[in-house]
Amino acid sequence: MALTSTGNEAEPVEQSSHSEVEQHSTKVLMLGALGVVYGDIGTSPIYAFREALVASSGGEVANRGDILGVLSLIIWSLTIIVTIKYIMFVLRADNRGEGGVLSLMALARNSFPTRSAVILGIGIVGASLFFGDAVITPAISVLSAVEGMNVVTPTFQPYVVPLTLVILAILFSAQRFGTGGVALIFGPITAVWFLAIGLSGLNHIIADPEILLAVSPHYIVAFLINSPDVAFVTIGAIFLAVTGAEALYADLGHFGRRPIVLAWLAIVFPCLLLNYAGQGAFVLAKNGVVGHPFFEMNEGWTLIPMVVLATAATVIASQAVISGAFSLTRQAVQLNMLPRLEILHTSERQSGQIYMPRVNMLLALVVMLLVVGFGESSKLASAYGISVTGNMLVTTVLLYVIMSRIWKWQLWLAISLTVVFALIDIGFFASNIVKVFEGGWASLAVAFTIVLAMWTWIRGSRYLFDKTRRNEIPLDFLAGNLLKKKPHLVSGTAVFLTSDPLSAPTALMHSLKHYKVLHEQNVILSVVTAPQPVVPDSERVKMETVNELFMRVTLTFGYMEQPNIPRALAICRKQGWKFDIMTTSFFLSRRSLKASPNSGMPAWQDKLFIGLARSAADATEYFQIPTGRVVEIGTQVAI
Repeated sequence: MALTSTGNEAEPVEQSSHSEVEQHSTKVLMLGALGVVYGDIGTSPIYAFREALVASSGGEVANRGDILGVLSLIIWSLTIIVTIKYIMFVLRADNRGEGGVLSLMALARNSFPTRSAVILGIGIVGASLFFGDAVITPAISVLSAVEGMNVVTPTFQPYVVPLTLVILAILFSAQRFGTGGVALIFGPITAVWFLAIGLSGLNHIIADPEILLAVSPHYIVAFLINSPDVAFVTIGAIFLAVTGAEALYADLGHFGRRPIVLAWLAIVFPCLLLNYAGQGAFVLAKNGVVGHPFFEMNEGWTLIPMVVLATAATVIASQAVISGAFSLTRQAVQLNMLPRLEILHTSERQSGQIYMPRVNMLLALVVMLLVVGFGESSKLASAYGISVTGNMLVTTVLLYVIMSRIWKWQLWLAISLTVVFALIDIGFFASNIVKVFEGGWASLAVAFTIVLAMWTWIRGSRYLFDKTRRNEIPLDFLAGNLLKKKPHLVSGTAVFLTSDPLSAPTALMHSLKHYKVLHEQNVILSVVTAPQPVVPDSERVKMETVNELFMRVTLTFGYMEQPNIPRALAICRKQGWKFDIMTTSFFLSRRSLKASPNSGMPAWQDKLFIGLARSAADATEYFQIPTGRVVEIGTQVAI
C-alpha cells in the first residue's frame, strides 16, 4: 500500500482501489465457480425430485405425505451434506490450496506414515469411485435434458438417444481444443440457469405457499415411520439431489474457498430450494400426478427455452466432470498410481487446463455405451448413486484423519462429527447399493476396473523396483572405481534418468559396457513427486557432488505439476552448475518386460502390468526433454 506524506501525516491512497479489485476478482471467481463447480448439482432438479417421488409412490401418483416427505428430505440433505459437511468442514481440509480425494489422501498419508498403505488403499477406492461418477454424469445429465423434448411433443421419443449421442460426440471431440474460451461463457449460462429454475419454482410456490411447510423435519420422521420399506428405496433417489457436492472440494484449487462458499450461499442453494419446492407445489396442484414436473411446470412459451437451457447446462455439467477426470488422472500418474499418460496443455496461461487423449477416448466410449444400453435417464439413475455415496464416505473417513492428526481436535469431537457424517453417508450408500442389479453394477464395474489397474501398477512397480535394485551396483562404489581407473572421457554432460539415485543406472552400465567411454560430467537424475500440489522453485532442485565425475540431482515436482526437466535443470545454474542443454545428452533406459513364473504376482496380473507399462507415454515427451538430445538403451527384464 502506497503512502503519501503531508507534514506528519501518512494517508493511505490505494486501500479502496485494492479492495475494489479484490471484490471484482471474487465476483469473477464466483461466476466461474457457478459453471465449473455447481454445474452437476445444478442440473439435479431435472430428474432428482421425479425419481424420488416415483420411488416413494411406487407408481405415477403420489399422496400429500409422500410429496412433503420427499421434499423435506431433499431440503435437509442439501443443508446437512453440502452446507454443513462440505462448506463448513471439508473445504477447510485443503492441501496447500488444492482439493480432491487424492489431495486429501496425500495430506492424510503425510500425517499418518505408520498406516500409509491403508490410507493409500482408501484413496484408490475414492479415486476409482470418482471415475464411476465421471462416466454416469454426462450420460444421465444430457439424456435427461434431451428427454425434455418429449414434454413438447411425444413424437420426439425415437430421437432422444440419437440426439444425446450426437451432443456427447461433439462434447468429447471438442476437448482437444481446450475449455479456456468456452469457460468464459460457462459461468454466465449457468447463472442464467440458476435464476431461471429459481423463478420457475417461485411462481408455483406463490400459487401454493403451503408447500413451504416441508421445511419442518417432522415430515421426514412421518415419511420414514409410515412406510419404512419404501422410504429406504426413496432415500437412494433422494441422493440424486446432492450428486455433484464433491465437486466443491475437487475444484477448490481452481477458485479458492471464498468464491465457492459465496456462490453456494448467495445463488445456488436458494435457487435449488425454490425449484424443488416449486416442483412439489406443482405436483400437489395436479393431485399428485408425478409426470415430469421440472419441464411440465414451465408452461407455454417458457417450455422450449427451458429445454434448450437445460441441455446447455447439462453439457456444462458434463464438461466439468470430464475436466475433473483429466485432473484426477494426472494426479494419479504423478503419485505413481497409474502409468505415464500423454498430457496435452490447451492453455498457455492456465496450467490446469489439460487434455488427455486416451482418457477422453475411454470416457467417451463408456458414456455412449451407457446411453445406448440404458436408453432412459430413469434407468441410469439407479447406476448413479453408488459411486457418489461411496466417494463421499471415503471423504468422511479421510476427513477424520485430518481432524484428529492435523487439526489436533479433541478425539471425542472428531469422532462425534465423523459418526454423524458417516451415518448419513452409510444410509445413502446402503439405499443405493441395493440397486446393483438395476444398473448400479455399471458404476461399480468402472470403479473396480480402475482399482484393479491402480493396484496392479503400484504392486508391479514395487516388484520391478526391488528386482532391478538387487542386480544393480551401488553408485558410490562405481564412481570411486571409475575415478581411480578412468575410461576414455568425452566432452559434454550426460544425464542418466533413474528412479533409484543410490544405484548405478542401467543405461550408464550398458553405455560403459558397449561404448567404453564416459562423459566429463555425469549427472544421476531422479524425479520425485512431493505429497503437495505445487513445489516452489526454491525447493525444486537438490544437488549432491559424488566426485569430480559424478553428481546426483533430484528434481521435485508437486502432484499437480507437469514435470519439465530442462526448465528445472536451468535452476541449477543459480547453484553453481553450468548447465548447457546443447552439450548435454539424456540417457534413458527403455525396459522390455516379460512375465516370469517366479514373479510375486499371479500370471494374469503380470500380463496386466506389462500391458499397462507398454501403454505408458514416452518418457521423452512426458518429461519434455528435447528429442534430439535423447539416447535410449533397451533392456529386457523378467518380472
